Amino acid sequence: MTIIVAPDSFKGNMSAQEACAEIIAGIREADPAINTISYPLADGGEGTARIVTEAAGGELISVKVRGPLGDTVIAAFGLIEGGKIAILDMASASGIELVPQDKLNPLKASTYGTGELIKAALDAGARELVIGIGGSATVDGGIGMLQALGFEILDDTGKPVGEGGEALLKISEIRTEKADPRLKEVTIKVASDVTNPLTGPEGAAAVFGPQKGATPDMVPLLDQGLARLGQAWIKAGLAADTDHPGDGAAGGLGAALRICLGASIESGAFLVMQYTGMTKALKYADLVITGEGRTDSQTSRGKLCAVVSRVCKEAGVPVALLSGALAGDLNQVLRLFDYAVSISTGEDSLDKMLQNGPRNLRFAAANLVRALKIGRDLG
Repeated sequence: MTIIVAPDSFKGNMSAQEACAEIIAGIREADPAINTISYPLADGGEGTARIVTEAAGGELISVKVRGPLGDTVIAAFGLIEGGKIAILDMASASGIELVPQDKLNPLKASTYGTGELIKAALDAGARELVIGIGGSATVDGGIGMLQALGFEILDDTGKPVGEGGEALLKISEIRTEKADPRLKEVTIKVASDVTNPLTGPEGAAAVFGPQKGATPDMVPLLDQGLARLGQAWIKAGLAADTDHPGDGAAGGLGAALRICLGASIESGAFLVMQYTGMTKALKYADLVITGEGRTDSQTSRGKLCAVVSRVCKEAGVPVALLSGALAGDLNQVLRLFDYAVSISTGEDSLDKMLQNGPRNLRFAAANLVRALKIGRDLG
């Protein structure tokens, strides 16, 4: 029997790599003869570049860029397929984890470092870019990234508007003449599972702004600024509209990548599965085990484990879910997965659940294999 182990991270508890290790340890405790293949997964957020690059046997390259609030940070991108494809995650340059909680401020935070990261990948000779855009600290509509790549974002006096979400309301004109010409020669795919539009009640500012530090007073200002940016794109002849699903991802970075860089927005989870080689490996698998920190109504709306399930079922491979917690419509969970269980063993606090998480995940994997052996014996 061959089992593919392909979990997401258990946020706040285990990385995807650590979760893989615990699941495989549990499988081997129950049956050392089982062959396992490990594919730690991500959906375009922090760690995507490392996960894909390591799985594909590529090279991870570090580069100094400007962080969300202007300080220097070390970001990284991966080169795979002999350097032809670069894997980036904007979180390493402009991510929320780079900013202390008490300093989060989307009026100030910029995606400039993400543009520098893209430029570094172009300098390395990549012909295709796969950019994960989860985990951003920004609601700047991607103007920082565009400025780093040579686009001119100007006010009504012809001067640069500056950076951050506060600059959006100053935008009058966008000029593309000085944009890096190499952008026209590369293919860009955006790894994102966010489907929100750029503006409005479901847009970047209203839905994601508060978690990035936006106060109730900031949200309408940011939303108006993103609308003004959208009108500037239309005025410049770059877009007919800004209503595409995913335009609101990463504080509007999704729209900037699509409109100005010609990127396609695709499922982050699926892209990671594709570029790590997992989708090809499914033909050798008898079972896939995936996992996540919490399974609820959001899982079925395109979260990583649901994408894993869909791809596995299309390939005719059963899929089991080991989750930190199961909530919501449990019938929906069983419609998604052939087997699903919470790994909790009765802990009475979140701290204890996190402390025992690795042990419980290992136990749940061993228990699943034991159940498979019983079924095999009975069959």
